[in-house]
Amino acid sequence: MIKEKVLPADTFVVVNRTILNNEDRKLLIMLYQPIIGYKAISLYFTLWSDLDKREITSIEYTHHHLMTSMQLRLTEIIEAREKLEAIGLIKTYIKKQNINNFVYELYSPISASEFLNNPILSTSLFNNVGKFEYEKIIDYFKVPRINLKEYQEITCNFDEVFAQSNINEFEIVNSNLQKFSSNKLNITPKIDIDNIVSMIPDDMLNIRSLTKDTKDLIYKISFIYNYDDATMSELIRNSLNDKKMIDKKALRLASRKLYQFDNSGKLPSIIYRNQPEYLRKPVGDVSKKAKIIYQFETTSPYDFLMSKYNGSKPSKSDLGILEFLLLDMNLNPGVVNVLIDFTLKINNNKLTKAYIDKIASQWAKSKIETVEDAMNIASTEYKTRTNFKKTTKIDTKPDWFDKEFKEESATEKEVEELEKLLNV
Repeated sequence: MIKEKVLPADTFVVVNRTILNNEDRKLLIMLYQPIIGYKAISLYFTLWSDLDKREITSIEYTHHHLMTSMQLRLTEIIEAREKLEAIGLIKTYIKKQNINNFVYELYSPISASEFLNNPILSTSLFNNVGKFEYEKIIDYFKVPRINLKEYQEITCNFDEVFAQSNINEFEIVNSNLQKFSSNKLNITPKIDIDNIVSMIPDDMLNIRSLTKDTKDLIYKISFIYNYDDATMSELIRNSLNDKKMIDKKALRLASRKLYQFDNSGKLPSIIYRNQPEYLRKPVGDVSKKAKIIYQFETTSPYDFLMSKYNGSKPSKSDLGILEFLLLDMNLNPGVVNVLIDFTLKINNNKLTKAYIDKIASQWAKSKIETVEDAMNIASTEYKTRTNFKKTTKIDTKPDWFDKEFKEESATEKEVEELEKLLNV
């Protein structure tokens, strides 16, 4: 994925790669909006409205046009666009020049059946709207069943109605015609299918059951529940039928039940993996402080916490704290990393929910969005604590507190110290 800075003067053209209709609006609002938010859906509708009367392409606009029509900051528009890209509703292309030109290709939402049978999308929707609303959505899209047992089909075939006649031959040209088109979710696998299969005895699994669709399901399940090779292997073993084939329905059910058992009945949500690109420190700074900031920005809170525990997996209570910070307090991942680092250093290497709740509430009210702002407020908090509790001994503090950093390249010794600090 290539990240490019966008300016208000940069232009864009909208190209419709599908056939859009009013039914799509219901799908977007009922299924997609609870996951990606109203801003992303609003951007999709705005790009849709920018199309010409035939709904094929648009004239050239500037991004300032989007800012004024949507009444959003450019950073919010970029975040909304990235969510649309990630969930398969648009593709983005760029032509670099003095004023960059973008092409935004629109794609249809997938059908309700595909959406609700996708383990990532359906699980995220369920977790975001709750059981009651989710069941209402299911009921809305259900096709009523009519008992045709006592009926006889009398549908006509084509040849029963139409007869062949002498027709002049002609060349059928059907390229580049408008047609329905949607995108699949693109996920970079973190599991190895071959390794998973090697853990299952040959006499247990029929290798023919590993179709493309089944592999795709395994990748999606491992992503949404964060399962490793060993866990997926065990789940597949428990999902084999009498014919040694993988029962996909049983695999999905077993995966969900295992996650709920380990997480007090909760289901996972889609959140930013790491700090959003538009909230990161610009590249080019090679100082020691910039390297520390970069580490906070590019590491997921789960991986960062695991590095602090020397590679050990965080406990259930620690994972609950991460979920609270990311979902309930809506803090960005990079900010969560700074908060974790700060808390561990001043609280005897322990994550205490009550203590973290107090700090997180303060940071959320202060609208802390960037790593640098988080580091600054953490330093201020440390100074306040030491001034207010002069008799209280604080064991240690992050090495980036109270430091005047010079804008210069780090020496080998500094890099070595940095690696020790971050446990990398």
